[in-house]
Amino acid sequence: MRPAILCLLALALIPRPSQAQVPVFTTTPDQSSIKFFVKASVALEGVFNKWSATLKFKSADVTTGVLDIRIAADTVDTGSGMKDGKLKSKDFFDVKNNPEITFKSTKVVQTSPLTFDVIGNFTIRGVSKPETLKLTVSGKGTGEGAIKGSMAFDRKDYGMTSGIPFVKIADRVQVDVDLQVKQVSGPRLVYKE
Repeated sequence: MRPAILCLLALALIPRPSQAQVPVFTTTPDQSSIKFFVKASVALEGVFNKWSATLKFKSADVTTGVLDIRIAADTVDTGSGMKDGKLKSKDFFDVKNNPEITFKSTKVVQTSPLTFDVIGNFTIRGVSKPETLKLTVSGKGTGEGAIKGSMAFDRKDYGMTSGIPFVKIADRVQVDVDLQVKQVSGPRLVYKE
């Protein structure tokens, strides 16, 4: 009798597949990009060549997602060695002391069938502040597609108060993300209609 009770207890504690499975997505960096743009007297835009992004869910509810983006700050590429050097310096990204730029979501709000406000902690130069990434998804319900959107922040809020010689730079920086994602396991996501 005792072994039978132990077996029943053990079975009760093992999560059922339907309860344990959550949607799992991977990103394909070679088909994705993270870019930035700053209004300036000379074009100031570029990409980051090395970064990673993970998208995890606590359940099939799309609003339980957590987006975690990590960017290697020293891989900034504007097409100009002089601009790249200035952006990597202590006046801007300060890559020696702060090698990563990160965004980790804390809340996902569905604003329409295909759009989301993703609120999270954005960290650059070691300074963290809440920011909102506005995203649009495509491929809904298919298990693969794109997550595209943008976030704007004031560079001076993060200690980037310097300029670049002979270049007038605006304070507002726009970051654009284009993430190609594919579901690798778990149930399909559930959206509000």
